[in-house]
Amino acid sequence: MAGHAAEAGETSGRPGGTAPVAGPDPSDLVPVFGWSNVFVHPDDDPRSDGGFQDERSMLVGYLRDHRLTLEMKCSGLDAEALARRTVPPSKMSLLGLVRHMADVERNWFRNHMDGQDAPSHFSADERDGDFDGAVADPEVVAQAWDTWRAEVAFAERFVDQAPDLGIVGKGNRKHGQLALREVLLHMIEEYARHNGHADLLRERIDGRVGA
Repeated sequence: MAGHAAEAGETSGRPGGTAPVAGPDPSDLVPVFGWSNVFVHPDDDPRSDGGFQDERSMLVGYLRDHRLTLEMKCSGLDAEALARRTVPPSKMSLLGLVRHMADVERNWFRNHMDGQDAPSHFSADERDGDFDGAVADPEVVAQAWDTWRAEVAFAERFVDQAPDLGIVGKGNRKHGQLALREVLLHMIEEYARHNGHADLLRERIDGRVGA
């Protein structure tokens, strides 16, 4: 679904941009698991254990878990660490991923599914604005999280109110309309890919690893 990702503002792995924020030498970091081989202790893990019984609960449940994973990978970090570009020459940072996913959520659920004409929050004027504007400023971090959570809340309401997963998006799309079930599947794919990026970014910030 590469075409879908490109339309949603997909920007992963883009080279170039300003110099990355300095941080500890990643070669000095020792991998640290939260518990066993996972990021946090099971008692502190807000994600589900699977076991979904139908298509709707499965797609909604896995998407929710991936959204929570992105939050977890960013937890406990200050603005400087969140904005740090730890895999040069890529522009990616954890903060950039949060901003990017806010716009991805907005594009698919507000524009494609609900038929709105909502401009990107962070990339309306500059294609790479989601990552270029991810600077080490607490206000920028707060804005990113507020925006992402607002877009997730809209998406969750839209899905909750949808009569079935076969409803087709109202927005104009050059490659044709998609049903809600395919949009949900694409969003799971989108988060899964970027959570893999988040794994590497977080490990190179403080050595924290785990699913």
